[in-house]
Amino acid sequence: MSQRPCPPYDAVVLAGGGARRLGGADKPAVTVGGRTLLDRALGSCTDAAHTVVVGPRRPTARAVDFTSESPSGAEGLGPLAALDAGLRRTTAPLLLVLSADLPFVTRATVRTLLAAAGEAGAEGALVHAGGRDQPLLAVYRSDPLRRELALLRTEYGALSGLPLRLLVPELALRRVPDEGPRPGAAFDCDTWEDVVRARTAIREHGTVLTEWMTAAKAELGVELDTEGPENATDSAPPGLTTVLLDLARDAAHGVARPAAPLTAFLVGYAAANAGGTEEDVREAVRKATALAQRWAAEEDGTERRAEER
Repeated sequence: MSQRPCPPYDAVVLAGGGARRLGGADKPAVTVGGRTLLDRALGSCTDAAHTVVVGPRRPTARAVDFTSESPSGAEGLGPLAALDAGLRRTTAPLLLVLSADLPFVTRATVRTLLAAAGEAGAEGALVHAGGRDQPLLAVYRSDPLRRELALLRTEYGALSGLPLRLLVPELALRRVPDEGPRPGAAFDCDTWEDVVRARTAIREHGTVLTEWMTAAKAELGVELDTEGPENATDSAPPGLTTVLLDLARDAAHGVARPAAPLTAFLVGYAAANAGGTEEDVREAVRKATALAQRWAAEEDGTERRAEER
């Protein structure tokens, strides 16, 4: 589906810290739904002009710019020092800031924050969940953020060890409620119990297909929007997931059950050969669906009865 373009923005993902409550495990590398927590965060901001990850270098599903919290490479200096290090490598007027332990942050979350941060008089926007502000799930206007970090550095001599709560009150921030399915975008994985809860949530009936499609697209490097609107109309047809499932049903019922996955493979192959756009996929689905329906009509005699009339 076509969407209004996002305003230009850069992204900083904070991926340091000791993860003591995870027994010292490398938290950004922990997987939920087959993808690392870091990759899940990076998947929410693929349209960022430039993405900086502050923390040790790790394998990632897409190219990013890694940096350390300090020029010496020292880690563990705190979130404000990490944020400042990431900000120094960005130039866009808006900056998305994420922690690397948010398994349910999505592109929709990012778009909502960008829209709120663009409101008149706003210096940014952050998610507000459980009665608390979430400054590591936020979009900031870069110039006011630089200003406040510079003032804090002047006041305290350095940013190392300073808490994020010193930054938030000094900026005119819009609060965005963490609405939608639970767990929400602000849910973070601080403990193994949190990780288990996240892994369980993505396998629930209402979300498992969306989660799987998102993971598979990321793994295969596919950037098509497969979800579509909740309510399809002539101007906003159903998402690709819906039309592909309908095709699989027609092939399974009208031809044979093994025809469903094989037909889906052929549709993907044909669409890729045609150019790989969403419209190419829809056209391949249309042709295959029509074929499956003609096949079924021959078997049950529908076509013959129609001709006799």
